[in-house]
Amino acid sequence: MMKLGQRQVEMCSGPLIPNLIRFSIPVMLSSILQLFFNAADVIVVGRYAGPTALAAVGSTGSLINLIINLFMGLSVGTSVAVAQYYGANDQQNVSRCVHTAMLTSVLSGIFLAIFGLLFAHNFLALMDTPYDVIDQATLYLRIYFSGMPAMMVYNFGSAIMRSTGDTQRPLIFLAIAGVINVILNLIFVIVFDMGVAGVGWATVISQVVSAALVVLGLMRSSDCCKLVLRKLHIYKDMLLRITRIGLPAGIQGSFFSISNVLIQSSINSFGSVVMSANAAASNIEGFVYNGMNAFYHASLTFAGQNIGARNYDRLPKIYSRCAFLVTATGLALGLSSCFFATPLLSIYLPNQPQAIAYGITRLWILSAPYFLCGLMDVSVGMLRGMGKSLMPMFVSLMGVCVFRVAWIYTVFAHYHELKVLYASYPISWIITALTHFICYLFLYKKLRRQWAAQN
Repeated sequence: MMKLGQRQVEMCSGPLIPNLIRFSIPVMLSSILQLFFNAADVIVVGRYAGPTALAAVGSTGSLINLIINLFMGLSVGTSVAVAQYYGANDQQNVSRCVHTAMLTSVLSGIFLAIFGLLFAHNFLALMDTPYDVIDQATLYLRIYFSGMPAMMVYNFGSAIMRSTGDTQRPLIFLAIAGVINVILNLIFVIVFDMGVAGVGWATVISQVVSAALVVLGLMRSSDCCKLVLRKLHIYKDMLLRITRIGLPAGIQGSFFSISNVLIQSSINSFGSVVMSANAAASNIEGFVYNGMNAFYHASLTFAGQNIGARNYDRLPKIYSRCAFLVTATGLALGLSSCFFATPLLSIYLPNQPQAIAYGITRLWILSAPYFLCGLMDVSVGMLRGMGKSLMPMFVSLMGVCVFRVAWIYTVFAHYHELKVLYASYPISWIITALTHFICYLFLYKKLRRQWAAQN
């Protein structure tokens, strides 16, 4: 095995729970800080630019995810490929994968920026965004997408670092960018009265800072992940390997977002008060999700490195420990967000009791059982880390996306109530989590048989 630096977590030997926690806590904090980018936008714009501006910013989240998730999936492919090569001690292919991934991130970001700038208004119109919101939402969306190259570079670069066990530097880089984002939000919105444009530009500038820091971090690395700009090149075999894992992950994320866009469109039909409440509640839920999502990254990376090192006996232990940790985290954070719903929602929705009431309804239906989504994601992480991405994609498309769309056009169409609409989430998590677990058992037994036959 390659010699590990002080920042890196040992994944192929040693006690699992301490190493999983050591890996996951910086990822958790990084994800939460990244969510603060949008949270700062929502809080500042809600307090100082009014409910219409809040609805404009909050209603764009599902659309942003729909457009970028396909390319973000490639960062997942990068993480798995680097982890497997790193676990196998294949330094040459680690380096080739790093340089392929970073150039791919730049090209993906440029494409997304152009696409978002051209079609932002069209997509918002398709979502039935109200006339009093759509102009500000379009402005915010276009500014946001101008920062896509920086966002892609940061996410691909941090995926490379995490795949070797280095979760500390992405956290530090994002913390710096997060502070800059909050400060600029306050300056642009309060001092210069820029409204949604102010929070948009604050986010873009902070993304540029985080991207620059992650590039410098990779350039100063002393191991096989060192980035040399003149060596940037797309190696076809590396791109195919990244795409084989990442493209299904991206397609899955995009279809998740399609179902969420349809749900957002259904929410829009209840008016701007419900839209504001939904934006605030979903932002709070984002903290719960990102706390749990760290264990998805842990399961993916630990499984990837152990597959590369052929430590197959370690896989069930990784799965069970990650499942335990994600359940405990999901219950703690999810129930806390429900018990403290009123003061939390009041941060986003000051002096808006009706909107707060709608937000509380969403939190109890979605946030309390959110650990089920965490269990679903850990199973997906294990399957992807083991090199399988098509299987979880198909299961997720059927269990989450198709189910939610069918729910909208059948159950929700008959019972046109918010509670009925929100109920589609936990039901889909239960169905999909159980199916993923069955798929993992099947794949692991198959892998063990193949290993036994070869030896």
